[in-house]
Amino acid sequence: MHRTLRIVPATLALAAVLFTAPTPAFAANKEMVELQTQVRALQDAIARLQQSNDERMGVMKDLIQQTTDAVNKMAQNMDGVQRQMRAQSEGTGKNVEQLSGQMQSLNDSLDELKARLGRIEKNIGDVQSQQQSISSKMDSGGVAGGGAPMTTDTPSSGNAPAPIVRNGKPSAAIPAAPALPTAPSAPPVEDLYRTAFSDYNGAKYTLASAEFNDVIKYYPDSNLAGNAYFYLGEIDYKAGRFSAAAKNYDKVAEQYPGNPKTAVSQLRKGESLLALKQTDAGVRELRSLIQRYPNTQEATAARSKLNALGVTVVPRNR
Repeated sequence: MHRTLRIVPATLALAAVLFTAPTPAFAANKEMVELQTQVRALQDAIARLQQSNDERMGVMKDLIQQTTDAVNKMAQNMDGVQRQMRAQSEGTGKNVEQLSGQMQSLNDSLDELKARLGRIEKNIGDVQSQQQSISSKMDSGGVAGGGAPMTTDTPSSGNAPAPIVRNGKPSAAIPAAPALPTAPSAPPVEDLYRTAFSDYNGAKYTLASAEFNDVIKYYPDSNLAGNAYFYLGEIDYKAGRFSAAAKNYDKVAEQYPGNPKTAVSQLRKGESLLALKQTDAGVRELRSLIQRYPNTQEATAARSKLNALGVTVVPRNR
């Protein structure tokens, strides 16, 4: 009993010492807490941006799939019309002009769908580049090792010229020459062509001519420039300017031999020459078309025109 009473005062004394001892100072660094908060907010913003970009890319991929399906369907329709044209031309030789116009309309629609597909793919590439740029900035800069980014209080000198010192005295600064204005860049070739094609379909031929010429001026090596020459020829042909039309049609064959409108351009050139009463030149052009593209609807139309003129037609290759 006495032993227990002696232990209790000792225990109480030890507890008093412990409770009265000063506690270590573990005060949080306010600046570090704020910096960590900003980093977390920035990471959340990047995550939201990536989620938004992923959603946009999903929508764009759906648009590409829809456009691709439309292009495939259009190609199937073209094949069906071609088979129908061959069957009708071999049986009766009638309605060739009507079917040729339908084929041209289908080709034009296919060109427009391809341009739309190219624009959508470009938009996807831009979004991906933007996302990669943001990710690389987050990986390489900003905050390193938990420290705050360094700043300076020294004001930027900007573009102000330094004073010239003569005889130990500074003189007035010589002002810098003003920057020359830069020439505006042309819109993408697909946008220029799409606008011109839309105005052509709307019978705005004067405006469409200027826009097709812009396609040729800014993008002379593009395959769409060959299309632009063809439609310039079409505009001239509709206006009765057959000589100018023949020159534009000839540009397609001369400068863009792989263009899908080469055959129809040669057909239209032959028709333009016939309209100019240059019968021999027109017949040569139509015969050349039949030899170069014997199994096309353009060759079928050329045979019909030559038959109407009483000209001997080269036998069709089978």
